[in-house]
Amino acid sequence: MEILSLIGIFVGIILMILLTYKGYSIIWVAPLCAFVLAVFALGAGLGDGRTLLSVYTVDYMRGVGEYFISWFPVFFFGAVYGTIMNKTGAAGALADVIVRKIGARFVVLAVLLPCLVLTYGGVSLFVVVFIMYPIGRAIYRAADVPKALLPPVIAFGSLGITMTCVPGTPQIQNLIPMEYFGTTAMAAPLLGITASLLIGIPGYLYLDWRVRKAKQKGLGFSEEITVKEAGVEEEKQPSWMWLGGLVPLVVVFITLNVLKWNVILALLAGIFVCCLFGWRKIKTLPDALTEGAKSSVTAIMNSASAVGFGSVIRIVPGFVLLTGLLAGGSVSAFSLFLSDSLSSAILAGATGSASGGLPIALTTFSDQYLEIAAQLGISPELLHRFAAIGAGSLDKLPHNGAVITILAVCGCTHKDSYRDIFVVSILIPMAALMILVSVWGLLV
Repeated sequence: MEILSLIGIFVGIILMILLTYKGYSIIWVAPLCAFVLAVFALGAGLGDGRTLLSVYTVDYMRGVGEYFISWFPVFFFGAVYGTIMNKTGAAGALADVIVRKIGARFVVLAVLLPCLVLTYGGVSLFVVVFIMYPIGRAIYRAADVPKALLPPVIAFGSLGITMTCVPGTPQIQNLIPMEYFGTTAMAAPLLGITASLLIGIPGYLYLDWRVRKAKQKGLGFSEEITVKEAGVEEEKQPSWMWLGGLVPLVVVFITLNVLKWNVILALLAGIFVCCLFGWRKIKTLPDALTEGAKSSVTAIMNSASAVGFGSVIRIVPGFVLLTGLLAGGSVSAFSLFLSDSLSSAILAGATGSASGGLPIALTTFSDQYLEIAAQLGISPELLHRFAAIGAGSLDKLPHNGAVITILAVCGCTHKDSYRDIFVVSILIPMAALMILVSVWGLLV
Protein backbone atom coordinates (compact mmCIF):
# COMPACT_ATOMS: atom_id res chain seq x y z
CA MET A 1 0.00 0.00 0.00
CA GLU A 2 3.02 2.29 0.20
CA ILE A 3 2.79 2.73 -3.56
CA LEU A 4 -0.65 4.31 -3.08
CA SER A 5 0.86 6.72 -0.57
CA LEU A 6 3.62 7.55 -3.06
CA ILE A 7 0.99 8.28 -5.70
CA GLY A 8 -0.71 10.52 -3.15
CA ILE A 9 2.49 12.55 -2.76
CA PHE A 10 2.60 13.28 -6.48
CA VAL A 11 -1.14 13.97 -6.63
CA GLY A 12 -0.84 16.39 -3.72
CA ILE A 13 2.15 18.20 -5.22
CA ILE A 14 0.53 18.48 -8.66
CA LEU A 15 -2.72 19.70 -7.14
CA MET A 16 -0.93 22.36 -5.11
CA ILE A 17 1.09 23.50 -8.12
CA LEU A 18 -2.06 23.86 -10.22
CA LEU A 19 -4.09 25.66 -7.56
CA THR A 20 -1.34 28.07 -6.51
CA TYR A 21 -0.56 28.84 -10.13
CA LYS A 22 -4.21 29.69 -10.72
CA GLY A 23 -3.93 32.29 -8.00
CA TYR A 24 -5.72 30.56 -5.13
CA SER A 25 -4.34 31.31 -1.68
CA ILE A 26 -1.87 28.71 -0.46
CA ILE A 27 -3.16 29.33 3.06
CA TRP A 28 -6.11 27.06 2.28
CA VAL A 29 -4.62 25.18 -0.68
CA ALA A 30 -1.70 23.73 1.35
CA PRO A 31 -3.81 22.09 4.10
CA LEU A 32 -6.23 20.79 1.45
CA CYS A 33 -3.36 19.13 -0.42
CA ALA A 34 -1.92 17.82 2.86
CA PHE A 35 -5.33 16.23 3.51
CA VAL A 36 -5.13 14.56 0.08
CA LEU A 37 -1.71 13.14 1.04
CA ALA A 38 -3.14 11.76 4.26
CA VAL A 39 -6.15 10.16 2.53
CA PHE A 40 -3.88 8.32 0.09
CA ALA A 41 -1.66 7.23 2.99
CA LEU A 42 -4.50 5.77 5.09
CA GLY A 43 -4.19 2.31 3.53
CA ALA A 44 -0.50 2.06 4.42
CA GLY A 45 -1.10 3.46 7.90
CA LEU A 46 -0.23 6.95 9.08
CA GLY A 47 1.61 5.60 12.12
CA ASP A 48 1.83 6.76 15.76
CA GLY A 49 -1.95 6.76 16.11
CA ARG A 50 -2.35 9.61 13.60
CA THR A 51 -5.77 10.40 12.20
CA LEU A 52 -6.79 12.63 9.31
CA LEU A 53 -7.66 15.34 11.81
CA SER A 54 -4.37 15.07 13.70
CA VAL A 55 -2.39 15.26 10.47
CA TYR A 56 -3.79 18.77 10.10
CA THR A 57 -4.00 19.89 13.74
CA VAL A 58 -0.63 18.40 14.79
CA ASP A 59 1.74 17.59 11.91
CA TYR A 60 0.72 20.30 9.48
CA MET A 61 0.29 23.02 12.10
CA ARG A 62 3.56 22.09 13.80
CA GLY A 63 5.39 22.74 10.53
CA VAL A 64 3.55 26.04 10.07
CA GLY A 65 4.08 27.11 13.68
CA GLU A 66 7.78 26.29 13.86
CA TYR A 67 8.42 28.24 10.67
CA PHE A 68 6.34 31.20 11.88
CA ILE A 69 8.17 31.33 15.23
CA SER A 70 11.59 31.14 13.56
CA TRP A 71 11.05 33.71 10.82
CA PHE A 72 8.34 36.20 11.79
CA PRO A 73 10.72 38.82 13.27
CA VAL A 74 12.75 38.81 10.04
CA PHE A 75 9.61 39.14 7.91
CA PHE A 76 8.18 41.91 10.08
CA PHE A 77 11.25 44.14 10.35
CA GLY A 78 12.17 43.42 6.74
CA ALA A 79 8.72 44.55 5.62
CA VAL A 80 8.92 47.69 7.79
CA TYR A 81 12.35 48.45 6.31
CA GLY A 82 11.00 48.20 2.78
CA THR A 83 7.91 50.28 3.56
CA ILE A 84 9.95 53.10 5.12
CA MET A 85 12.33 53.06 2.12
CA ASN A 86 9.27 53.62 -0.04
CA LYS A 87 7.49 56.23 2.07
CA THR A 88 10.54 58.42 2.64
CA GLY A 89 11.27 58.42 -1.09
CA ALA A 90 14.75 56.97 -0.49
CA ALA A 91 14.21 53.95 -2.71
CA GLY A 92 12.91 56.10 -5.56
CA ALA A 93 15.78 58.58 -5.28
CA LEU A 94 18.39 55.79 -5.38
CA ALA A 95 16.61 54.18 -8.31
CA ASP A 96 16.66 57.44 -10.27
CA VAL A 97 20.42 57.73 -9.78
CA ILE A 98 20.98 54.12 -10.83
CA VAL A 99 18.89 54.52 -13.97
CA ARG A 100 20.66 57.78 -14.87
CA LYS A 101 24.11 56.23 -14.37
CA ILE A 102 23.67 52.92 -16.16
CA GLY A 103 20.71 53.77 -18.38
CA ALA A 104 17.30 52.18 -18.67
CA ARG A 105 18.82 49.57 -20.97
CA PHE A 106 20.42 47.71 -18.03
CA VAL A 107 17.64 47.70 -15.44
CA VAL A 108 17.94 43.93 -14.97
CA LEU A 109 21.61 44.27 -14.06
CA ALA A 110 20.82 47.17 -11.70
CA VAL A 111 18.55 44.91 -9.63
CA LEU A 112 20.41 41.64 -10.12
CA LEU A 113 23.86 42.75 -8.95
CA PRO A 114 22.79 44.04 -5.51
CA CYS A 115 20.83 40.81 -4.95
CA LEU A 116 23.91 38.74 -5.75
CA VAL A 117 26.18 40.87 -3.56
CA LEU A 118 23.80 40.77 -0.59
CA THR A 119 23.21 37.02 -0.69
CA TYR A 120 26.90 36.26 -1.20
CA GLY A 121 27.58 38.57 1.73
CA GLY A 122 25.42 36.38 3.93
CA VAL A 123 22.17 38.35 4.03
CA SER A 124 19.22 35.96 4.26
CA LEU A 125 17.36 35.62 0.98
CA PHE A 126 14.12 36.68 2.71
CA VAL A 127 15.80 39.85 3.96
CA VAL A 128 17.14 40.52 0.45
CA VAL A 129 13.60 40.35 -0.93
CA PHE A 130 12.37 43.04 1.46
CA ILE A 131 15.48 45.19 0.95
CA MET A 132 15.53 45.00 -2.83
CA TYR A 133 11.83 45.24 -3.65
CA PRO A 134 11.38 48.98 -2.99
CA ILE A 135 14.60 49.76 -4.88
CA GLY A 136 13.77 47.39 -7.74
CA ARG A 137 10.23 48.70 -7.97
CA ALA A 138 11.48 52.25 -8.21
CA ILE A 139 14.08 51.32 -10.85
CA TYR A 140 11.50 49.52 -12.99
CA ARG A 141 9.08 52.40 -12.54
CA ALA A 142 11.70 54.97 -13.57
CA ALA A 143 12.67 52.87 -16.59
CA ASP A 144 8.98 52.18 -17.39
CA VAL A 145 9.40 48.39 -17.33
CA PRO A 146 6.44 46.12 -16.40
CA LYS A 147 6.54 45.25 -12.71
CA ALA A 148 5.64 41.65 -13.55
CA LEU A 149 9.26 41.25 -14.74
CA LEU A 150 10.69 42.26 -11.34
CA PRO A 151 9.98 39.07 -9.28
CA PRO A 152 11.99 36.83 -11.67
CA VAL A 153 15.04 39.10 -11.29
CA ILE A 154 14.80 39.18 -7.49
CA ALA A 155 14.25 35.41 -7.45
CA PHE A 156 17.19 34.79 -9.76
CA GLY A 157 19.45 37.07 -7.75
CA SER A 158 18.51 35.86 -4.27
CA LEU A 159 17.63 32.19 -4.89
CA GLY A 160 20.16 31.45 -7.63
CA ILE A 161 23.89 30.96 -7.98
CA THR A 162 24.91 32.72 -4.76
CA MET A 163 22.69 30.32 -2.83
CA THR A 164 24.27 27.07 -4.01
CA CYS A 165 26.91 27.43 -6.72
CA VAL A 166 29.46 30.15 -5.97
CA PRO A 167 32.24 28.72 -3.76
CA GLY A 168 32.28 30.18 -0.26
CA THR A 169 28.69 31.43 -0.18
CA PRO A 170 27.47 31.51 3.45
CA GLN A 171 23.89 30.64 2.56
CA ILE A 172 22.58 27.64 4.47
CA GLN A 173 22.04 25.61 1.30
CA ASN A 174 25.82 25.61 0.81
CA LEU A 175 26.56 24.94 4.47
CA ILE A 176 24.30 21.92 5.03
CA PRO A 177 26.44 19.47 2.93
CA MET A 178 29.50 20.31 5.05
CA GLU A 179 28.07 18.34 7.96
CA TYR A 180 27.56 15.21 5.88
CA PHE A 181 30.66 15.21 3.66
CA GLY A 182 33.23 16.81 5.95
CA THR A 183 33.85 19.62 3.47
CA THR A 184 34.07 23.42 3.60
CA ALA A 185 31.99 26.18 2.04
CA MET A 186 34.66 26.43 -0.70
CA ALA A 187 34.08 22.84 -1.86
CA ALA A 188 34.78 22.07 -5.53
CA PRO A 189 35.52 25.65 -6.67
CA LEU A 190 35.98 24.77 -10.36
CA LEU A 191 32.63 22.97 -10.49
CA GLY A 192 30.96 25.80 -8.57
CA ILE A 193 32.33 28.54 -10.82
CA THR A 194 31.43 26.59 -13.96
CA ALA A 195 27.90 26.07 -12.65
CA SER A 196 27.63 29.79 -11.84
CA LEU A 197 28.52 30.70 -15.41
CA LEU A 198 26.27 28.05 -17.00
CA ILE A 199 23.31 29.30 -14.96
CA GLY A 200 24.15 33.00 -14.52
CA ILE A 201 24.88 34.01 -18.12
CA PRO A 202 21.83 32.39 -19.81
CA GLY A 203 19.61 33.55 -16.94
CA TYR A 204 20.69 37.16 -17.30
CA LEU A 205 20.40 37.09 -21.10
CA TYR A 206 16.88 35.67 -20.85
CA LEU A 207 15.71 38.28 -18.34
CA ASP A 208 17.27 41.08 -20.39
CA TRP A 209 15.56 39.72 -23.52
CA ARG A 210 12.20 39.71 -21.71
CA VAL A 211 12.63 43.39 -20.79
CA ARG A 212 13.53 44.31 -24.37
CA LYS A 213 10.52 42.39 -25.72
CA ALA A 214 8.23 44.22 -23.30
CA LYS A 215 9.64 47.54 -24.48
CA GLN A 216 9.08 46.58 -28.11
CA LYS A 217 5.45 45.74 -27.31
CA GLY A 218 4.98 49.13 -25.66
CA LEU A 219 4.37 47.67 -22.21
CA GLY A 220 5.20 49.95 -19.31
CA PHE A 221 5.30 49.86 -15.53
CA SER A 222 2.29 48.33 -13.77
CA GLU A 223 1.14 46.65 -16.98
CA GLU A 224 -0.58 43.29 -16.56
CA ILE A 225 -0.44 43.33 -12.75
CA THR A 226 -3.28 41.50 -11.05
CA VAL A 227 -2.64 42.58 -7.46
CA LYS A 228 -2.99 46.30 -6.83
CA GLU A 229 -0.82 48.06 -4.27
CA ALA A 230 -0.86 51.42 -2.55
CA GLY A 231 0.99 54.09 -4.47
CA VAL A 232 3.92 56.09 -3.11
CA GLU A 233 3.41 59.79 -2.60
CA GLU A 234 5.18 61.76 -5.34
CA GLU A 235 7.15 64.89 -4.53
CA LYS A 236 10.50 66.39 -5.44
CA GLN A 237 13.33 64.92 -3.37
CA PRO A 238 16.55 66.66 -2.25
CA SER A 239 19.49 65.94 -4.55
CA TRP A 240 21.23 63.97 -1.78
CA MET A 241 18.26 61.75 -0.97
CA TRP A 242 19.68 58.84 -2.98
CA LEU A 243 22.05 58.35 -0.06
CA GLY A 244 18.98 57.55 2.03
CA GLY A 245 18.51 54.49 -0.14
CA LEU A 246 22.17 53.46 -0.33
CA VAL A 247 23.46 54.06 3.20
CA PRO A 248 20.82 51.94 5.03
CA LEU A 249 21.58 49.07 2.65
CA VAL A 250 25.30 49.37 3.44
CA VAL A 251 24.54 49.60 7.17
CA VAL A 252 22.52 46.37 7.08
CA PHE A 253 25.27 44.62 5.12
CA ILE A 254 28.07 45.73 7.45
CA THR A 255 26.25 45.15 10.75
CA LEU A 256 25.13 41.69 9.64
CA ASN A 257 28.30 40.42 7.98
CA VAL A 258 31.20 42.43 9.42
CA LEU A 259 30.00 43.21 12.93
CA LYS A 260 28.07 39.90 13.08
CA TRP A 261 24.96 41.46 14.61
CA ASN A 262 21.75 39.52 14.84
CA VAL A 263 19.67 40.00 11.69
CA ILE A 264 16.93 41.76 13.68
CA LEU A 265 19.39 44.31 15.06
CA ALA A 266 20.88 44.79 11.59
CA LEU A 267 17.44 45.54 10.13
CA LEU A 268 16.63 47.90 13.00
CA ALA A 269 19.89 49.75 12.30
CA GLY A 270 18.89 50.07 8.64
CA ILE A 271 15.44 51.34 9.62
CA PHE A 272 16.94 53.90 12.00
CA VAL A 273 19.37 55.24 9.40
CA CYS A 274 16.63 55.44 6.78
CA CYS A 275 14.47 57.41 9.24
CA LEU A 276 17.36 59.84 9.81
CA PHE A 277 17.59 60.56 6.09
CA GLY A 278 13.82 60.84 5.81
CA TRP A 279 13.24 62.76 9.01
CA ARG A 280 10.91 65.16 7.23
CA LYS A 281 8.47 62.27 6.78
CA ILE A 282 8.89 60.76 10.23
CA LYS A 283 5.15 61.16 10.72
CA THR A 284 4.70 58.31 8.25
CA LEU A 285 6.43 55.86 10.63
CA PRO A 286 3.21 54.62 12.30
CA ASP A 287 1.71 53.96 8.86
CA ALA A 288 4.89 52.13 7.82
CA LEU A 289 4.67 49.93 10.92
CA THR A 290 1.03 49.15 10.15
CA GLU A 291 1.67 48.36 6.48
CA GLY A 292 4.77 46.36 7.36
CA ALA A 293 2.85 44.32 9.91
CA LYS A 294 0.08 43.52 7.43
CA SER A 295 2.37 42.60 4.56
CA SER A 296 4.71 40.55 6.77
CA VAL A 297 1.87 38.43 8.15
CA THR A 298 0.58 37.70 4.66
CA ALA A 299 4.05 36.86 3.36
CA ILE A 300 5.06 34.60 6.24
CA MET A 301 1.74 32.75 6.28
CA ASN A 302 2.15 31.99 2.58
CA SER A 303 5.63 30.58 3.18
CA ALA A 304 4.69 28.77 6.40
CA SER A 305 1.75 27.08 4.68
CA ALA A 306 4.09 25.60 2.06
CA VAL A 307 6.42 24.40 4.83
CA GLY A 308 3.48 22.78 6.62
CA PHE A 309 2.66 20.84 3.45
CA GLY A 310 6.27 19.64 3.29
CA SER A 311 6.12 18.49 6.91
CA VAL A 312 3.16 16.25 6.07
CA ILE A 313 5.00 14.76 3.09
CA ARG A 314 7.78 13.64 5.41
CA ILE A 315 5.47 11.62 7.70
CA VAL A 316 3.47 9.61 5.11
CA PRO A 317 4.65 6.05 4.27
CA GLY A 318 5.14 6.86 0.59
CA PHE A 319 7.99 9.19 1.45
CA VAL A 320 10.14 6.23 2.51
CA LEU A 321 9.44 4.61 -0.86
CA LEU A 322 10.31 7.85 -2.65
CA THR A 323 13.69 8.08 -0.96
CA GLY A 324 14.33 4.43 -1.81
CA LEU A 325 13.74 5.09 -5.51
CA LEU A 326 16.41 7.80 -5.45
CA ALA A 327 19.19 5.56 -4.12
CA GLY A 328 20.80 5.09 -7.53
CA GLY A 329 21.76 2.06 -9.61
CA SER A 330 25.07 1.13 -11.20
CA VAL A 331 28.34 2.31 -9.63
CA SER A 332 30.06 4.97 -11.76
CA ALA A 333 31.00 8.61 -11.44
CA PHE A 334 28.11 9.59 -13.71
CA SER A 335 25.49 7.58 -11.76
CA LEU A 336 26.88 8.83 -8.45
CA PHE A 337 26.71 12.49 -9.46
CA LEU A 338 23.28 11.99 -11.04
CA SER A 339 21.82 10.31 -7.94
CA ASP A 340 23.45 12.85 -5.61
CA SER A 341 22.06 15.84 -7.47
CA LEU A 342 18.65 14.41 -8.38
CA SER A 343 17.91 13.13 -4.88
CA SER A 344 18.46 16.65 -3.54
CA ALA A 345 16.49 18.20 -6.41
CA ILE A 346 13.48 15.92 -6.15
CA LEU A 347 13.23 16.03 -2.36
CA ALA A 348 13.64 19.83 -2.42
CA GLY A 349 10.86 19.98 -5.01
CA ALA A 350 8.62 17.67 -2.99
CA THR A 351 9.03 19.70 0.20
CA GLY A 352 9.08 23.06 -1.62
CA SER A 353 12.35 24.00 0.05
CA ALA A 354 16.03 23.57 -0.81
CA SER A 355 17.05 23.82 2.83
CA GLY A 356 14.24 21.41 3.73
CA GLY A 357 14.85 18.76 1.09
CA LEU A 358 18.68 18.82 1.20
CA PRO A 359 19.16 17.46 4.75
CA ILE A 360 16.55 14.76 4.11
CA ALA A 361 18.42 13.60 1.01
CA LEU A 362 21.83 13.70 2.67
CA THR A 363 20.68 12.04 5.89
CA THR A 364 19.34 9.20 3.76
CA PHE A 365 22.09 8.81 1.18
CA SER A 366 25.33 10.54 2.24
CA ASP A 367 26.97 7.45 3.79
CA GLN A 368 26.20 5.45 0.66
CA TYR A 369 27.54 8.22 -1.58
CA LEU A 370 30.74 8.54 0.46
CA GLU A 371 31.34 4.80 0.25
CA ILE A 372 30.94 4.78 -3.53
CA ALA A 373 33.08 7.91 -3.86
CA ALA A 374 35.87 6.23 -1.88
CA GLN A 375 35.74 3.20 -4.17
CA LEU A 376 35.99 5.43 -7.26
CA GLY A 377 38.56 7.83 -5.81
CA ILE A 378 36.17 10.79 -6.04
CA SER A 379 36.50 13.78 -3.73
CA PRO A 380 33.59 14.39 -1.32
CA GLU A 381 33.81 18.04 -2.38
CA LEU A 382 32.18 17.13 -5.68
CA LEU A 383 29.35 15.40 -3.80
CA HIS A 384 28.91 18.56 -1.74
CA ARG A 385 28.65 20.83 -4.76
CA PHE A 386 26.38 18.57 -6.82
CA ALA A 387 24.01 18.14 -3.85
CA ALA A 388 23.83 21.90 -3.30
CA ILE A 389 23.30 22.71 -6.99
CA GLY A 390 20.61 20.03 -7.23
CA ALA A 391 18.76 21.38 -4.20
CA GLY A 392 18.68 24.83 -5.81
CA SER A 393 16.83 23.69 -8.93
CA LEU A 394 13.48 21.96 -8.50
CA ASP A 395 12.90 23.67 -5.16
CA LYS A 396 11.44 26.72 -6.93
CA LEU A 397 8.19 25.02 -7.97
CA PRO A 398 5.08 27.19 -7.50
CA HIS A 399 4.55 26.05 -3.89
CA ASN A 400 8.05 27.13 -2.80
CA GLY A 401 7.79 29.45 0.19
CA ALA A 402 10.40 31.91 -1.05
CA VAL A 403 8.74 32.18 -4.47
CA ILE A 404 5.38 32.82 -2.85
CA THR A 405 6.96 35.44 -0.59
CA ILE A 406 8.62 37.24 -3.51
CA LEU A 407 5.35 37.36 -5.44
CA ALA A 408 3.43 38.57 -2.38
CA VAL A 409 5.96 41.29 -1.55
CA CYS A 410 6.06 42.45 -5.18
CA GLY A 411 2.27 42.49 -5.46
CA CYS A 412 2.24 39.97 -8.31
CA THR A 413 0.66 36.57 -8.86
CA HIS A 414 1.96 33.32 -10.31
CA LYS A 415 0.13 34.16 -13.54
CA ASP A 416 1.93 37.50 -13.71
CA SER A 417 5.48 36.33 -13.14
CA TYR A 418 5.97 32.62 -12.56
CA ARG A 419 6.69 31.67 -16.17
CA ASP A 420 9.90 33.70 -16.09
CA ILE A 421 10.78 32.44 -12.60
CA PHE A 422 10.41 28.89 -13.94
CA VAL A 423 12.77 29.55 -16.85
CA VAL A 424 15.60 31.19 -14.87
CA SER A 425 15.20 29.26 -11.59
CA ILE A 426 14.26 25.74 -12.75
CA LEU A 427 14.67 25.20 -16.50
CA ILE A 428 18.12 26.77 -16.88
CA PRO A 429 19.55 25.34 -13.59
CA MET A 430 18.30 21.83 -14.44
CA ALA A 431 19.77 22.01 -17.95
CA ALA A 432 23.08 23.23 -16.50
CA LEU A 433 22.98 20.46 -13.88
CA MET A 434 22.60 17.76 -16.52
CA ILE A 435 25.52 19.22 -18.50
CA LEU A 436 27.70 19.31 -15.38
CA VAL A 437 26.79 15.75 -14.39
CA SER A 438 27.63 14.51 -17.89
CA VAL A 439 30.93 16.38 -18.19
CA TRP A 440 32.20 15.67 -14.68
CA GLY A 441 30.91 12.09 -14.92
CA LEU A 442 33.16 11.54 -17.93
CA LEU A 443 36.17 13.51 -16.73
CA VAL A 444 36.47 12.14 -13.20
